[in-house]
Amino acid sequence: QVQLVESGGGLVQAGGSRRLSCVASGSVFSPNVMGWYRQRPGKQRELVATLNSVGMINYADFVKGRFTNSRDNAKITVVLQMNNVDPEDTAVYYCNYRRAGYNAWGQGTQVTVSS
Repeated sequence: QVQLVESGGGLVQAGGSRRLSCVASGSVFSPNVMGWYRQRPGKQRELVATLNSVGMINYADFVKGRFTNSRDNAKITVVLQMNNVDPEDTAVYYCNYRRAGYNAWGQGTQVTVSS
């Protein structure tokens, strides 16, 4: 079992920045992929960014250079730095961990962007 705990959500003004963190604990093994998904109101959950244990990054097109996903393998932490946020970024952001045959989700953290 892998447990994921997110933090950093809250209210932010359009054009501002927010930093989300996720700490993993439990049976964390490599290779793995950790990252972020989000679910906007009335929409399906979608990929934001992922980063595998050897540093390969994948970003959704809507990130457009605004968000940066990083990880600390020693601390088993991933961080999503969100810059120049837009009201369309309002969503519940979920941390995700996956490896072959296993997938885990955090409880989610709400980010609300005001215009």
